[in-house]
Amino acid sequence: MADAATDYYPPWGFYYKVEFSISKDRNDVRFQSVSGLSVEYDYDSFKEGGENRFEHKLPVRTKYADLVLKRGMLAESSVINWFLDAFRDRRFTPADLNVILMNEQGEPLRVWKVAHAIPKKWQVSDLNANDNAIVVETLELSYRYFTLQTGTG
Repeated sequence: MADAATDYYPPWGFYYKVEFSISKDRNDVRFQSVSGLSVEYDYDSFKEGGENRFEHKLPVRTKYADLVLKRGMLAESSVINWFLDAFRDRRFTPADLNVILMNEQGEPLRVWKVAHAIPKKWQVSDLNANDNAIVVETLELSYRYFTLQTGTG
């Protein structure tokens, strides 16, 4: 019998969806790309008297990158209405969202639970009569943190 570690293959990164707490629309889960699922520590340096070879670096707080979502532009979208509320009316209503990486059966492999997201930037690709390309909208969000969940649990 083969060892389970030798049979493991990393998951593909193309089968996923993004579920927003503010939308139940099927089209609002489909995105061409998702980036910004990263976390890092900020550090404070502490210089010790008489020790000139190094500085002590102490972790202070975590810092999360902005989440960037890209998709073909939708004519109607609850998510875009949420963005427009923020940009047009200055109504910032935080929303939670889940980025769900799925296996070949459509079951969750990994879930990034993004907390307290708010719109930061909305961009529409260039309109060019010489190109034969779809219009892509880019949604950028700031958020407080994410938690990681394995599977459906």
